Amino acid sequence: MHGSPNGLNAISGSVGDIAALLMTVGALLVLGLATDALGRRSPLPRVTLLLILGFAIGPAGLALLPPQTSAWSPAISHMALLMVGFLLGGRLTRATLREHGRLVLLVSLSVAAVTGALVCTGLWVFGAPVAVSLVLGTLATSTAPAATSDVVREMDEESPFSRTLLGIVAVDDVWGLLLFSLVLGGLEVASGSGSGSAGILFGLRDLGGAIAVGVALGVPMSYLTGRIQPGEPTLTEGLGMVFLCGGLALWLDVSFLVSAMTMGAVVANLARHHTRPFHEIENVEWPFLVLFFVLAGASLDVQQVGGVGAIGGLFLVLRFAGRLLGGMLGASLSGEPLRAGLWLGAGLLPQAGVALGMALVAAQRIEGIAETVLTVTIGATVVFEIVGPVLTRAAIRRMGSSGDGPPLPSSPPASATGS
Repeated sequence: MHGSPNGLNAISGSVGDIAALLMTVGALLVLGLATDALGRRSPLPRVTLLLILGFAIGPAGLALLPPQTSAWSPAISHMALLMVGFLLGGRLTRATLREHGRLVLLVSLSVAAVTGALVCTGLWVFGAPVAVSLVLGTLATSTAPAATSDVVREMDEESPFSRTLLGIVAVDDVWGLLLFSLVLGGLEVASGSGSGSAGILFGLRDLGGAIAVGVALGVPMSYLTGRIQPGEPTLTEGLGMVFLCGGLALWLDVSFLVSAMTMGAVVANLARHHTRPFHEIENVEWPFLVLFFVLAGASLDVQQVGGVGAIGGLFLVLRFAGRLLGGMLGASLSGEPLRAGLWLGAGLLPQAGVALGMALVAAQRIEGIAETVLTVTIGATVVFEIVGPVLTRAAIRRMGSSGDGPPLPSSPPASATGS
């Protein structure tokens, strides 16, 4: 009986934590609904509004979120990004790639190459150390799939331009991770801190392992799921496989986002008897994204923007220019109008977690660059996460209904999107 008071206190504390969790989630979802309505009537997309809301109620603002938020925030973020990755991968069907893969490939490659080269060269010319310039150049190539895809969904836009943009976003980070692994390996050789093969093998293992996980789960999912009645059973199958894929990827320490994209692409290409996993996951994705963006906004530290200095300011300008020039180069190589390429580049400005992850890895492996690289990356992420979706929305509005976008089919294959 001596343990009873402690047991009661533990139960009381647990109930209090659960109550705080439920009230927080409920309030954020209601606020997300209001933000969605506001976003449709304002020049700012709901992604930016949700980030601003999160910042306002987070530790740097009014500090209204309970302390327990930090405990479950990572899980919510991973679940939201896994669903985004799976749906983006579902757009990479054989039919779409056969007819339009050249456009997506050339634009994504040119945007990554031009952005990386311009940022790296520009920073080095203006006095940044070689290692810092190279690392920041590779980090500049990454994007934010969740922000871009949500802007498209918010606008209910199924134009050729928006589908091309989503196709590019689905493969853009792959080039960034490959470039990052090569640069990391080269820097380790130059600094004498490693053989160089460790950095390259890190990148190859990350991508190769992620693709292997996606294929290993995507093949059985293609043939075994979606054979029950539509509705709850299919939703359970879809979410179960997506979360299993993400958990396995994290356990194996490979890219969970690439794993989810790969699994989505495998299912979209192999599953001929259904498209329902895409339908069902689309129906539950938005509540997770509301929590994801609000919590991402709560983690933003605007003070980091002021601390980036001249290197950070130059990074912002060069990355912006690299996206635009790279988009135009890719469009030119594909035989598309330069105007389409310009707006495709503008639509690829959002940047988030992938860049931060690469920055942390580089800071651990290369001596003397941690403070500069992390400060610039965090500061740039704040700017591009808030401003980027605004330009993505502007790009879709300019090109989506103008008829000047890339000439993709008027409606994508059902298996590609589930729509």
